[in-house]
Amino acid sequence: MKAYEITNAGAKGRLALVDRPQPKPGPGEILIRIRATSLNYRDLLTVKGGIGGANKRGLIPLSDGAGEVAEIGSGVTRVRTGDRVCPIFTPGWISGRPAARTAESSLGGGTVDGMLREYAVAHESAVVPIPSHLSFEEAACLPCAAVTAWNALVAVGHVMSGDTVVIEGTGGVSIFGLQFARMCGARVIATTGSEAKIERLRQLGASDVINYKTTPEWDRRVMELTGGEGADHILDVGGAGTLARALQAVRAGGFITVIGLLSGMNGEINPLGILFRAAHVVGIRVGSREMFECMNRAISVNQMRPVIDRVFQFDEAPEALEYLASGKHFGKVCISV
Repeated sequence: MKAYEITNAGAKGRLALVDRPQPKPGPGEILIRIRATSLNYRDLLTVKGGIGGANKRGLIPLSDGAGEVAEIGSGVTRVRTGDRVCPIFTPGWISGRPAARTAESSLGGGTVDGMLREYAVAHESAVVPIPSHLSFEEAACLPCAAVTAWNALVAVGHVMSGDTVVIEGTGGVSIFGLQFARMCGARVIATTGSEAKIERLRQLGASDVINYKTTPEWDRRVMELTGGEGADHILDVGGAGTLARALQAVRAGGFITVIGLLSGMNGEINPLGILFRAAHVVGIRVGSREMFECMNRAISVNQMRPVIDRVFQFDEAPEALEYLASGKHFGKVCISV
């Protein structure tokens, strides 16, 4: 089978297309014919050396994939040949709290090969059915970004109708956050650095959009838009460069879910803001299979579709990563396998 491996991991990390033996499913396992994958910022970090510069040479990257069951091993009962499925981000996290070694066991980033290949073996417990109205490309957007946004807003934040949600930027997690928030009847305030993306955010349901380049103190604008109360939920994907402002924009007792590191990892946070606002600051590491299944039920009922910016072909995988790095995308970037 064809697969991509990371070579020269580090600042000059790149992908190489290689031939690997097609895997065979063992007892309790299934063979998945991968039909599509999608990209996350985490994948870019992994190819470039990962957080902390860990060497991933030889690893197949990408956590997200969708396909069909091509073969089943002995004892498999959860799926049948021909079923359309998505592998879950962390194969061992079925429900409950995440384990201490969650990061190491996640697909395409720890020590476990990811989805940028033609076939993959997974344990039958580590997949979920694809909502029937979604294409393979749309389904491939769900395992990381969508589950992360669902965990942040629904599982942790318990978002309700009438709440105010702030999303940062127009990447996968943020756009899914906008869609789920509107699905739950919440108001959404979005931030972006691109004037060209403002109207698209409004079309998806954002009531207000703040250009953080022309309004760098976007936290003050959020306070103005909420009558001085602040937002109920803030999906913080920026990290060190945005968390301090998120603490100034959240309401008393509100939720800040720390999801990404787009603006860097080096910074200091004054804990006074957390204490003063009694804010809930929670780190989110994607989610469990149980969350994925719950989210898929909501997606099916509401016939929601992921927002895909662009679909690359399998032989264009390096170009897809470079496009993600450019920040030009709105929603998800996919690769058709």
